[in-house]
Amino acid sequence: MIGFSGIAKAARTACRGAGLASAALSMMTVSGAALAADAFGHASPGQMSMIQGESPIAHEMDFFHNSILLPIITVISLFVLALLIYVMWRFNEKANPVPSRTTHHALLEVAWTIVPVLILVVIAVPSFRLLTHQLVLPKGDVTVKVTGKQWYWSYEYPKDQGGGFGFDSLLKDEKDMKPGDLRLLAVDNEAVVPVGKVVRLQVTAADVIHSFVIQSFGIRIDAVPGRLNETWFKAEREGIYYGQCSKICGKDHAYMPIAFRVVSEQKYAEWLAASKKKFAAGESPVRIANAQR
Repeated sequence: MIGFSGIAKAARTACRGAGLASAALSMMTVSGAALAADAFGHASPGQMSMIQGESPIAHEMDFFHNSILLPIITVISLFVLALLIYVMWRFNEKANPVPSRTTHHALLEVAWTIVPVLILVVIAVPSFRLLTHQLVLPKGDVTVKVTGKQWYWSYEYPKDQGGGFGFDSLLKDEKDMKPGDLRLLAVDNEAVVPVGKVVRLQVTAADVIHSFVIQSFGIRIDAVPGRLNETWFKAEREGIYYGQCSKICGKDHAYMPIAFRVVSEQKYAEWLAASKKKFAAGESPVRIANAQR
C-alpha cells in the first residue's frame, strides 16, 4: 500500500507539473498574442480577416468591407435564411394542403425591385468614392517603375529623384534565409521607399501578364506587356510589406514575391546613395529566376 506521505508527495509533484504547464501555456498565449499584435505587412498564421492596412487606400478598403459590405450581406443572408425556414414551415404540403393560386402581387413585385436597387445605391456611393481615390493619382514624392518578368520583379528608380539605377528582386533561396525572413516571401533585393511619402508605381511586364499586389497598401494592378499602368500608396509605418503576383503567369507563378521596405527619409537617402553605387556598378547582374532552385 502507498502511505499517506507517498500520496501527498505525488499530489505535490502533479500540482507542480500542472503549474509549470499552466505557466508555459500562459507564456505561449501571451507570446502568440504579442506576435499577432506586432504582425503587419503580411498575413498571420490562422488569420481569417484581411491583412492590416497601412495606407489611406487600405484603410478606406477596410472600412468599405467591414462597415458596409459585411453588414449588408449578413442582413441579406439572415433574411433569406429566415424566409426559407418560414416557407418550409408555412407552405409545406402537410400544413397547406390546398395551395394558393395567386400568381401576381403588385406590392411584392415593386418591393423586390426597389429594395435591391436601393441597396446597390448604398453600396455604389462609397464604392465610386474609393475607386476615384485609387485611380486619381496625387502628385508623387517618389516614382518607382516595376516590371514583371518570368518569374521575378525588376525595379527602376529615376535619376531625377536621386536614383538612376535598377535591380532585380528574386525569391530568396532557403539556404540564404536569415532569422525573421518569411519563406516564399523574402527576396534578395527589397524595394525601399520612405515613410509618409506618396509613392507612384508605374507597372508593366516584359513577357506575360502579371499582377502586382501588396495587400497592406491596398494595391492590386495588372502588369501588361506594352502597357504602363499606374497606382500609388503612402505607407504610414516603417517595416517590410509583402505581396505576390496574383495572376497564374507560368510554372513559377508562386515564386515571385514582392517585398517593400519602408524606412525613414534619412535611411532612404542613405539607401539611395549606397544602391546607386552598388547597382550602377553592376554588382547585381540580371539572373534567370529559376536558376536559384
